[in-house]
Amino acid sequence: MKKKAFAATFAVLFTTNVPADTIGLYLGGQIWQSEASGLLAEQNTIGDFTLKKGQQNSYFIAVEHPIAILPNVRISSATLDTTSGTTHLTQEYNADNETAHVDVHADIDIDTNFNVSYVDYTLYYELFDNGSFSFDLGLTARDFGGAVIVTEDANIVTTSRDRIWDGEDHDDHDYHNVTETTETVTTDKIKTNEVEPMLYVASNISLPLSGLSLFIQGDFSLKDDQTHSDYQVGLSYELVDNRMMDFYLTLGYRAEKMEFEKLNDLYTDLEFKGTFVGVTVHF
Repeated sequence: MKKKAFAATFAVLFTTNVPADTIGLYLGGQIWQSEASGLLAEQNTIGDFTLKKGQQNSYFIAVEHPIAILPNVRISSATLDTTSGTTHLTQEYNADNETAHVDVHADIDIDTNFNVSYVDYTLYYELFDNGSFSFDLGLTARDFGGAVIVTEDANIVTTSRDRIWDGEDHDDHDYHNVTETTETVTTDKIKTNEVEPMLYVASNISLPLSGLSLFIQGDFSLKDDQTHSDYQVGLSYELVDNRMMDFYLTLGYRAEKMEFEKLNDLYTDLEFKGTFVGVTVHF
């Protein structure tokens, strides 16, 4: 299904587009207050972590031009940086043999630092723009970087009850208890460095109030073995409108969902969502 969507996108891009009147340069950035939730793991061991809220930053630059056959270009970068609260696990087991009975109690604290960034390289066409409504369609190559760091602090208490034999009757014996405590700290780093193809869509609708508009933007994965969506919806208010530049304030909601079966041995089912505030400058 995604392959058909990919082919259809190319067909639309090269058959229908409305060029911009002049060359335009767009610069912008966002501060995104995101709340993270979900699962992540290395290989097939999935862990459920209570992830903390985090402040994410994103930036973009875009160039639009009047040459109909050539796509417009947009480059953006973003970070997804969050840590988990300490996840506490307890494990207990015992063993018994002819000479001793052994009890093992393990307290394990796991901390996770999800620090993944990416750069989007987007080629898109402005398929429709009548001044009040615009619609863009294109393709994005999302280049991942960063890593997930998992730190495990284990405190293991081993109690051995050694049998002390009394006389010749092995049924008569006492016990001698020996307790040993061991603490180990291990750190595992899972790097991410993969390029993911995505479908890019964007639209802007002017509202009756002067200088105010509604915008929608999203990227959606085209790979069959991954579910990855990144979309935002918000309001834009034009503070400055003159011959030199236009200056906009933006406010909205953004959500990114990442379900990866294997991204460089990283398995995830994560969602980042929350409100953002940003600015856009048009020259």
